[in-house]
Amino acid sequence: MALSFFDQFMSPTYLGIPLIAIALVFPWILYPSPSNRWLNNRLITLQSWFINRFTQQLLLPLNPGGHKWALILTSLMIFLLSMNLLGLLPYTFTPTTQLSLNMGLAVPFWLATVIIGMRNQPTAALGHLLPEGTPVPLIPVLIIIETISLFIRPLALGVRLTANLTAGHLLIQLIATAAFVLLPMMTTVAILT
Repeated sequence: MALSFFDQFMSPTYLGIPLIAIALVFPWILYPSPSNRWLNNRLITLQSWFINRFTQQLLLPLNPGGHKWALILTSLMIFLLSMNLLGLLPYTFTPTTQLSLNMGLAVPFWLATVIIGMRNQPTAALGHLLPEGTPVPLIPVLIIIETISLFIRPLALGVRLTANLTAGHLLIQLIATAAFVLLPMMTTVAILT
């Protein structure tokens, strides 16, 4: 069966089960829930130390109002780190290379920041739609353009993240195919490639 270069963008399945579901659930298995014991085992102690240090580093530059985001940001970062590290194992699948997962994470976080910004500081949030010093005839057009760019932002960021994650694999595959095709014709160029 001949595979195309863009088959890596397809969501793989095994026995009819989408591997993205297994890859999303598997990191939660790696992190056992802490017990009520005074002394935990080494794995839970190491994991709790890592999570505490990560949270401290995350909260260091934030004001006390931003500390309420610590739990969701720490859990998101540990979840993404675990998924991407598991994707480095041979014969595994990294779900963050799929546009559906990137958009599924981008849209709720973008929507939360927009809603919270509108609720807490409506004048500053709406002030971003109109840059300071804009000529009066351009104001309606500029507000429409900035509103469209605000709504397109999660789509653009999700597509860009997916393209950055998959571009390396696609480039390696293209170079390997070019070297394989050039081998009988120009051996020196193929070896250099």
